[in-house]
Amino acid sequence: MADLKEVFQKYGIDYETTMSRFMGNEKIYLKILSMLPRDENLRKLDQTLQAGDYPAAFDAAHTLKGMAGNLGLTRLYQAICAIVESLRTGVPGEDCAVLFQSVKEEFERAAGLVELLKEVE
Repeated sequence: MADLKEVFQKYGIDYETTMSRFMGNEKIYLKILSMLPRDENLRKLDQTLQAGDYPAAFDAAHTLKGMAGNLGLTRLYQAICAIVESLRTGVPGEDCAVLFQSVKEEFERAAGLVELLKEVE
């Protein structure tokens, strides 16, 4: 069975940098990461985009961006950065649906990481 550092490397997470945010405490990191699938901001982002409420969509996306960044989820972070920048203007481009799909896929991938890491514990 792989250890946490190996799983991180396969997912593209910088183990050292990410663990430094959690003072090297893997248990705390795993506890916080395990909350990711229950986070409501992806659903809020979807709903607010569909409703055309771009300020609220920006808030949800920005919250996801911070969470992904702090957890070291680089691919999710990069996907969210793209939609945050699109929403920052208040009038997102036509590519917003494509950007959201990318965020959704990376969020699901990160949620899969949560399941994988349960095996490491």
